[in-house]
Amino acid sequence: MKTVLLVHAHPDPHSLTAQMVRAARAELRAQGHEVIQSDLYAMGWNAVYDEHDFPDRQDRERLSFVDESGHAFSTGTQPDDVRAEQAKLMAADAVVFQFPLWWFGMPAIMKGWIERVYAFGLAYGYQGAGNRHRYGEGGLAGKRALLSVTTGGPAADYGPRGINGQLDELLFPITHGVLFYPGMDVLPTYAVHGTSRIDAEGVERAKAGLAARMRTLFTDAPIPYRTQNGGDFPDRHVLADDVAPGVTGLRAHLR
Repeated sequence: MKTVLLVHAHPDPHSLTAQMVRAARAELRAQGHEVIQSDLYAMGWNAVYDEHDFPDRQDRERLSFVDESGHAFSTGTQPDDVRAEQAKLMAADAVVFQFPLWWFGMPAIMKGWIERVYAFGLAYGYQGAGNRHRYGEGGLAGKRALLSVTTGGPAADYGPRGINGQLDELLFPITHGVLFYPGMDVLPTYAVHGTSRIDAEGVERAKAGLAARMRTLFTDAPIPYRTQNGGDFPDRHVLADDVAPGVTGLRAHLR
């Protein structure tokens, strides 16, 4: 049995987002997995920092700790809501983020979850080593992550020559930055397009497709991003000249 955290963001409890979360939860439980959730709108999640989110350096060093898996991170003087979400994240073997694509990214409330939960020592500054452990290593290494995204526009808009840009490239700051940066194994995105005109049959297909992805959540091959410390970046900043010569941009990050 595994533990899966579902993080989702939509203000309408009857939305397609909510229906897909219920479908994912049912399938995961049918497989015998434990499911924990963060329904950000229902929780009234505070998406912005306040003074309690910034422990000073002395507090961070004094209050850092190591969990049962050997992960070292700091909760410091962070508020209870952040610490509760960090506990969920650290307990999870996989995290599924379900959200509608709003202005080419995740809803602000979900971005705020990332910014507040991804504290110093957990998602960056791992083991007090600055930027030594990132992109394939870090406090979230060993966990799997999946984005499940809905778009109002049709799939053609998000294709290789689509007017909105290719979906994988639009989501790169999330898949590569938010998820792979602290060490997670990132699975190919599950996307449902054309939701502004979706009918009942389309909703059922969307839910069935996500349920199918839940059945392979722990067996699907992750996106083959290049790790920082695997040898492709000898100075930890720029690809070696003999690695993917002539390839630039986002494609250069794929093995």
